[in-house]
Amino acid sequence: MTAPSLPRHPLHYPNFRAYLVGRCAAVLAQYGMMIVLGWQAYNIARETMTTSGAAAQLGLIGLAQFLPLFFLTPVTGWVADHYDRRIISRTTLAALALAAGLLAFATFEGWVSLPLIFGIAVVVGIARAFNGPAYGALAPNLVPPAVLPNAIAISAVVWQAGSIVGPALGGYAYAATPWGAYALAALLYAVAFGAMMMIGPVPQPARDRTRHPIRQMIDGLHYVRTNRLVLATITLDLFAVLLAGATALLPVYARDILQVGSTGLGHLAAAPGIGAGLVALWFSIRPMKREVGLKMLAAVMIFGLATIVFGCTAFLPRSIAMEVGLGALVVLGAADMVSVFVRQSLVQLHTPDAMRGRVSSLSQLTISASNELGEAESGFLAALVGPVVAVIGGGIGAIVITLFWARLFPELRLARTFDPPDIRAADHSQEKAP
Repeated sequence: MTAPSLPRHPLHYPNFRAYLVGRCAAVLAQYGMMIVLGWQAYNIARETMTTSGAAAQLGLIGLAQFLPLFFLTPVTGWVADHYDRRIISRTTLAALALAAGLLAFATFEGWVSLPLIFGIAVVVGIARAFNGPAYGALAPNLVPPAVLPNAIAISAVVWQAGSIVGPALGGYAYAATPWGAYALAALLYAVAFGAMMMIGPVPQPARDRTRHPIRQMIDGLHYVRTNRLVLATITLDLFAVLLAGATALLPVYARDILQVGSTGLGHLAAAPGIGAGLVALWFSIRPMKREVGLKMLAAVMIFGLATIVFGCTAFLPRSIAMEVGLGALVVLGAADMVSVFVRQSLVQLHTPDAMRGRVSSLSQLTISASNELGEAESGFLAALVGPVVAVIGGGIGAIVITLFWARLFPELRLARTFDPPDIRAADHSQEKAP
């Protein structure tokens, strides 16, 4: 009697459905809250500072979120591999809900300030430092390996949907009443917490009590350093997005260059998510299977080109600048989604479950470095040379980095599928068997 086959679609698994609901709510809250945080900080700074000085404050917000992640990464990855990933996620989501609630109250009462915004940014950085590895390492425990690529694609669709709607919700809520944007974020984080409470027990690797925790943290670094394909995908995304940080300067473009206000800021912030969401939706139906390395390299090149086009909207007539900028950001988001899909699939499928927390924490560090540290780099560079030169120069830098990475890591250029080498070897031997 043959054993019943497992469901072939991720949505057939209740734990994964709850995971998706929580992920969607958390991403809506994160993107809605952070775009408003930057907008509010920039406007407060502009009351007493020049455009360059206020742009530097955006850089400081990015730095305030990145530094906790940078220092805590070895610890957070080890924690995700040794403790219940559901409990870690629940705790951090509760902390994020409280942080958003505090900002809502402070804005309502009229005593919100730059120091408070920077302090909340640090709290958000700490919470996300623990939440990211636990969330990332939890997903492969919810579905069988055979359906994991589809699960990653569907999760990416949900994430991108949140990144599309989140900034728009934040921008529109702020335009209606500033404190409402943070109250909405607090509510969404509470929904994410409730969804995470619905996830039942899941398999987790046994704790290794024979090796010192510091040694185990180093093992995660060693694994990434020696797996050149994983290293290539993680670091390419790091340096490309670090340089081409156009989205970090959207408040500057919305207020002082395109002059479209907070509503226009919501449109600009949502545009990359629209492009990314369309690509992620396509991958959820037709997952990428062939020439994954070359497609990632091409996508990062397109990402850099789209960044250059967006930067050049400063030289266009006001009547078409906004439309061209939105189009460039849609293409930018679509290209970034290809890169994200390849990186996430390779990291999840090439990493043993017992080490997924530590590798996910390093992956998150590079993502945060490219995003939050990229915001800092873009803000400080904009203060020195101006926002337009900073955006265009960043796009050029992303293209140069991609060409260099293609030569430095031939493993990436030659990667044909997502399958780990041992699976490819087994499939090949079966094909040759009589």
